[in-house]
Amino acid sequence: MPPVTTGMVVVFAVILLALLLFVTEPVPIDITAIALIVVLIVLEPWTTITPVEGLSGFASSATITVLAMFILSEGIRRTGVVEQLGDLVVDWTKDSPLKQLGAVVGISGGSAGFINNTPVVAVMIPMAIRIAKRTNSSPSTLLMPISFASMMGGTLTLIGTSTNILASDVWDRVGGAASQPFSMFEFTTVGLIVLAVGTVYLLTVGRYLTPERIKPQLNLTEEFEMAEYLTEVVVREESPLIDRTVRESLRTLDVDIDIVHLVRDGKTFGEPLARKELNEGDILLVRTDRETLMELIDTEGVDLLPQTTHHDADFETDAGTLIEVVVLPGTNLIGETLASLNFRGRYDATVLAIRRGSAVIRQRMDHTPLRGGDTLLLEATDEAIQRLVENRAFVVAQESEPTYRRSKTPLALGIVAAVVAVAGAGLLPIVVSALAGVVAMVLTGCLKPTEIYDAVDWNVIFLLAGVIPLGIAMEQTGAAEWLAALVVAGSTDFAPLLILGVFYLLTSLLTNLVSNNASVVLMIPVAFDVATTIGANAFAFVLAVTFAASTAFITPVGYQTNLMVYGPGGYRFSDFFRVGAPLQLLLAVVTTLSIGWIYGV
Repeated sequence: MPPVTTGMVVVFAVILLALLLFVTEPVPIDITAIALIVVLIVLEPWTTITPVEGLSGFASSATITVLAMFILSEGIRRTGVVEQLGDLVVDWTKDSPLKQLGAVVGISGGSAGFINNTPVVAVMIPMAIRIAKRTNSSPSTLLMPISFASMMGGTLTLIGTSTNILASDVWDRVGGAASQPFSMFEFTTVGLIVLAVGTVYLLTVGRYLTPERIKPQLNLTEEFEMAEYLTEVVVREESPLIDRTVRESLRTLDVDIDIVHLVRDGKTFGEPLARKELNEGDILLVRTDRETLMELIDTEGVDLLPQTTHHDADFETDAGTLIEVVVLPGTNLIGETLASLNFRGRYDATVLAIRRGSAVIRQRMDHTPLRGGDTLLLEATDEAIQRLVENRAFVVAQESEPTYRRSKTPLALGIVAAVVAVAGAGLLPIVVSALAGVVAMVLTGCLKPTEIYDAVDWNVIFLLAGVIPLGIAMEQTGAAEWLAALVVAGSTDFAPLLILGVFYLLTSLLTNLVSNNASVVLMIPVAFDVATTIGANAFAFVLAVTFAASTAFITPVGYQTNLMVYGPGGYRFSDFFRVGAPLQLLLAVVTTLSIGWIYGV
């Protein structure tokens, strides 16, 4: 065992603090990543990280390549390719649940090898809900498999996930003169095995383990159990609310209530309602609980409208339509509340309920911090829905008609194919071909220049920039070497293949708790040193870590795509463990044996 130095202790302390912040997220992960850079540079006497090395993550080829791939994926998304495939799926699968499952798994798994898996899942969510509604099935049975398949599909090529690209960069740095960045199809053989085995599992065992949390044919008011919370009232002649605006009335009432829409002289008014004055005889659809409703009737001069409620069916009026939208992880909405966002004023939509996994929040929502994966039940006008469809912070989980550039489909597909072909043939590094693809997307009109910045998940970019110098600190202080010596000392009697499997499991467990990118940066240097010490194929160990970090199934927070389907599927936290744990163990065995066989471990 090498001696423990002060530098090692400092780096280990920084790593533990970073992991704690990544797990608990008291602040957004991009802020944690920036703080990590600052801490490493400030503690340079012990971490050895100079300002140049601390900022090297922003100039890393991995960071730039990931940024370019987000933009290329957006170019594909803007053409509506996946939606067109979804329409074909609906026509082909008819009423066969097995065909539906096979089709969505095939599309998400296959496309995620060439398009970043986050936008793949974003466009697959409304497709799955549309299929479920048309075929009287539960969307819960499709959404989790879509997330799992997109993760497995991301292992097919270098550009499938940001994890692969970062792993390539780390391997190039730690592997010495004998190493070089991964080629485009470096691990496609193992990726195909993983996707094939995982698909069989999802279509057989996984199919019976995936729960139907959202029942078939439930309309949205029933699905969110809004029966006790949506009621129509009429304003009486002596009501103190008369001549007050809706904003003033809500402020004066100071109770948990929302006015969803207003009916006057047979005409229905939706958002924006804030400045509209209330008159005698106005009919208000309100969201509140029964106790508050009784208090309003006693003190505010309103009466229940006889035999009229909107909780028995989804309502669609001149004022708006009832829809679901999913808050995407990593957006600037995370941690904000409906009040701090001025949600009603900003989006011209009223939030009626928030579903977080299987839990539904219907009261005191204005001051509930939003989380990634939250599903909001909204009443919104057609114009507001269109704006939400175009907003990268949301996925509108219903049929919609965004403005796709279908005429650009061949161009966008051709550009991505050229990027893959040029990099795969070794004519240019992937970072150069990807940036060339970005330029081509704009020049051909597949993307507008203003759409480029919105296409990038900046949380991921800052996270990469923050964890890359952490990996450098592990190597330069000897922390990685010390951990490797500890592993070797405790596994002298074990075969290299078994140690390879242990690394896979450790990385997958770490990834289910923290970021997949952080797992790769922390584990690859240790895996490389262990393999070198025991005389095994170091590249095989690096691949095992990469595959494990790309496939985190057992928690909804383990991977961004899991969080995206958590709310729309109405899942419980334990559902991911029940379906994902057997798949995680199965792939641990399959991946370990495949890598061991191919690379001679």
